[in-house]
Amino acid sequence: MLQGFKEFITRGNVLDLAVAVVIGGAFSAVINGLVEGFIMPLIGWLVGAPDFTAIAFSVPNWRGGSTVFPIGSFIQGLIMFLLIAAAVYFFVIVPINKLKSLRKSPEEVVEEAAAEEVVLLTEIRDLLRVQAGSSAGPHSS
Repeated sequence: MLQGFKEFITRGNVLDLAVAVVIGGAFSAVINGLVEGFIMPLIGWLVGAPDFTAIAFSVPNWRGGSTVFPIGSFIQGLIMFLLIAAAVYFFVIVPINKLKSLRKSPEEVVEEAAAEEVVLLTEIRDLLRVQAGSSAGPHSS
């Protein structure tokens, strides 16, 4: 039983996942720092303090009191999520995709060109077949 557990733990997928979780935690701190230290102050500078936690509404309940729904926390969390997602996309994904496109290997470029040539050659072949079929006349078999 312990041998099976040892094999499971030392399998590559589990170790890769563990490394990804640790790096993701560290990267989360970087992104949160970017959002809280740069983007939120920038928004505050542009439009005022972006704090929505005070937004709430109350509904009377059956005991004669009222129940408070503090939806401001949800709105604040939603805005933070969107800002973090935008920060990850614009500050991480877009630059990495740009670097990948600049560092395309010559083999990838050749493969893409070969694929385009195959399509063109196929179209030329089909056109030649159509022309040969129409110029052969009624005596062709």
